[in-house]
Amino acid sequence: MLKQLRPAVMSFVLLTVITGVIYPAIVTLIAKAAFPAQAGGSVVERDGRAIGSALIAQPFTGDKYFWPRPSAANYDATAGAGSNLGPSNPALADAVATRIKALSTTQPSAGVPADLVTASASGLDPHISPAAAELQVARVAQARGISEATVRHVVADCTEGRTFGLLGEPRVNVLKLNLALDHGSEQGHVAMLSGRAFGSRGTAFLPW
Repeated sequence: MLKQLRPAVMSFVLLTVITGVIYPAIVTLIAKAAFPAQAGGSVVERDGRAIGSALIAQPFTGDKYFWPRPSAANYDATAGAGSNLGPSNPALADAVATRIKALSTTQPSAGVPADLVTASASGLDPHISPAAAELQVARVAQARGISEATVRHVVADCTEGRTFGLLGEPRVNVLKLNLALDHGSEQGHVAMLSGRAFGSRGTAFLPW
């Protein structure tokens, strides 16, 4: 009995150490060395203070900001979830109608992109489609007192293409876009993002 039990226990302990300690430690060290920002959660800092993550949506409600997708999780990163409402569920239709009505108070509601009125599966999608951004350009430009063309330039600069040129769809990171607009307002102009950091000391640093 003991002769059979001992190899089983030793194998269990050895595999636990290898797969539960050594392997994760090696992967973590490699990730931190090769992709330090991503390994740290793609944290976004401003004035030396963490204000969010490029991977997690935040609620923006002011007219001068681009709004993210609705969230069934109320943008709570510890409780990410979808609404689980099917397309035939009246509750989903009512929620979409309410969101379209809310959008119509600040911008035309005709042809509203689906991602502006439906939540993602996680409720934390940090991106919107270029069409959803375009719908909000006029409102943001008017609220900030700048031209729509200027806002469109910033949107275009913050638009990410398909991964590897094939996967997914073009998308706009809402937090990155709003930070770029705020930075431009602070500097008296709208800055074009041209790398992994922009601005001078005391402005925003985008570690992605």
